[in-house]
Amino acid sequence: MPRPKEFTVRLKAADRVKLTKVVSSGTHPARMITRARVLLALDESQGDAPDRRVVAERVGTSESTVYLLAKAFATQGGGVEEVIGRKKRATPPVEPKVTGDVEARLIALACSQPPPGRQRWTLRLLEKHVLLTEGIPPMDHSTIGRVLKRGRLNLT
Repeated sequence: MPRPKEFTVRLKAADRVKLTKVVSSGTHPARMITRARVLLALDESQGDAPDRRVVAERVGTSESTVYLLAKAFATQGGGVEEVIGRKKRATPPVEPKVTGDVEARLIALACSQPPPGRQRWTLRLLEKHVLLTEGIPPMDHSTIGRVLKRGRLNLT
């Protein structure tokens, strides 16, 4: 005897049409199409839905994926877009070291007169001076070179 379903999926007519369109047109990411197919297979508004194992075999995914999609649909109150779409990242994975202010200060330093005894700035010399300058985070000479190249500044 199969165990009772914890999370049931009941789609509205508009959601069903939207999911059918996602599945039938090939302009969506594969993961989104798979999720839409799972939700369509789990829909109980037209009658009883098959067991998770059967749905997983039909769609070509794992039972845990089917379970997690049904759980996400139930916990989000039936929001189809949130279940099949990607989550937007709140922050970038790593904060950028070079912001507009840092870039402007670095370009200003590179445009200034080189230290006494030098004819021009080198990337390694700029790297040493960046370490001594307050308000600019420590940067490698290759990072400094990329910033200056992006600013179309040539040290020669």
